Amino acid sequence: MTASAAATPSDIVLLDALDDNLELLMSALGGSSDIKIQPFQLSLPDGSGLRGAVLYAEGLSNIQPVTSKLLSPPPTVPQDGGEPVDWLDVLRDHVLIERIVLDASERDGLLGCLLNGCALILLDGINRGLAVDAADPKARQVEEPNVQSVVRGPREGFTEVLDWNTSMLRRKLRTPDLWMETRVIGRQSRTRVVVAYLNGVVKESVLQEVRRRLDGIDIDAVLESNYIEECIQEKQYSPFPTMFNTERPDVVAADLLEGKVCILVDGTPFVLVVPALFVQFFQSSEDYYQRPDFASLVRVLRFISFFLATMTPSLYIAVTTFHQELIPTTLLYNLASQREGVPFPAFMEGLLMEVTFEILREASVRMPKTIGQSISIVGTLVIGQAAVEAGLVTAGMVIVVSITAISNFVMPAFNMGIAARILRFILMALAGAFGLYGVFLGVIVIIVKLCKLESFGVPYMTPFAPLRWRELRDGFVRVPFRWMTRRPSSAVSGRRLRVPAPERGRDRP
Repeated sequence: MTASAAATPSDIVLLDALDDNLELLMSALGGSSDIKIQPFQLSLPDGSGLRGAVLYAEGLSNIQPVTSKLLSPPPTVPQDGGEPVDWLDVLRDHVLIERIVLDASERDGLLGCLLNGCALILLDGINRGLAVDAADPKARQVEEPNVQSVVRGPREGFTEVLDWNTSMLRRKLRTPDLWMETRVIGRQSRTRVVVAYLNGVVKESVLQEVRRRLDGIDIDAVLESNYIEECIQEKQYSPFPTMFNTERPDVVAADLLEGKVCILVDGTPFVLVVPALFVQFFQSSEDYYQRPDFASLVRVLRFISFFLATMTPSLYIAVTTFHQELIPTTLLYNLASQREGVPFPAFMEGLLMEVTFEILREASVRMPKTIGQSISIVGTLVIGQAAVEAGLVTAGMVIVVSITAISNFVMPAFNMGIAARILRFILMALAGAFGLYGVFLGVIVIIVKLCKLESFGVPYMTPFAPLRWRELRDGFVRVPFRWMTRRPSSAVSGRRLRVPAPERGRDRP
């Protein structure tokens, strides 16, 4: 029986001949040039030799420690009843004992291990193979996060290697209650996905919902955590994110302690956290590394900035177009004099400036770092000044757009900033058409939508709606740690108390 005949979907079991097995495995991989074969001669105690080969993926595996073990003579093994020695078992039990070894006889099982960085050991005359852990990932080292940087706090961030990320979580939470479940998602990418949670703290209904949604994913490939996010997030049309993502291990550890479920995806430093609440997008890990009074002040400032980033242009358009009686007389004269030579209404003026700023923002992100920042600053100043001098926009509108743009960058969660940018244009259109009535109608619709949203069965506006007084201690403000004795009830079903009973004082369950 030839190897080519054996390499069919109905017959995937290895053969006895080494050359046939090598041809079988290589043909299954299309003879890919990055799959290397390292032949070796296993020296037997009687002085004879046994042909063997090591298969590995170049760049994924480091086979030097494995081959050094194989080239040394194996130990003498007594034969039971004159039965021939299975030297593959000898290698597994006596030579490669310090490494993780998988014994498999099926082609697909061995190929899956090979593509995960294992080295395959095959011996002539044996219809099985050993998959030895020889992974040597070439990846970015642990660095400080670029997106979620802090002034005070840990400087390490997740990387693209899943095993490194789980180890960073283990260093943060050295408890046996930290459980992790691994899944493989993606028909072609075969991406490993880890679900992490704190046993006894997580709410079982949330955990079961996460498992159900992950098991229902049928996709060709998972190249980043957003693939998972789009497949399992709430199906309601809303600009507000219902899943939180972060690249900071300390943030993930804190969320695990609150009973949330974290999803780690191989190949990306961004970890998903569910359920996600509205207030969570205004919290920064640095809030808990600073004094509570200062942290509370900064957090209130973030909520104010979200209001400014969302509503400032629409309020300016509505007041200057329909409700001039709300403007002080002196300021009204100044604004009227500025608008004498402007050919566009306030709505078109604001839309022009906002679109221009969005173009500059995206250009600064895509350009090389050495020139991106200078282009964004110089471009904004030059275009804004030139637009005012050319009479296309008023100086007041430039100030409003500038305040809006700066306020948008105050929010620590980038995806909540995207929601503010989307809502800003909607409210501007309502302001241009109906004035303050349209703005207030839009705000009412947004609030109703927020109150209807859920994240994995948990109300999105918790603890504001439904109102939970105890959990407001970490809402708009942050109180001292000694007052936050309970975990949030939204995601916790087990241990609600953070500290033992003797230390709680009057805060009884």
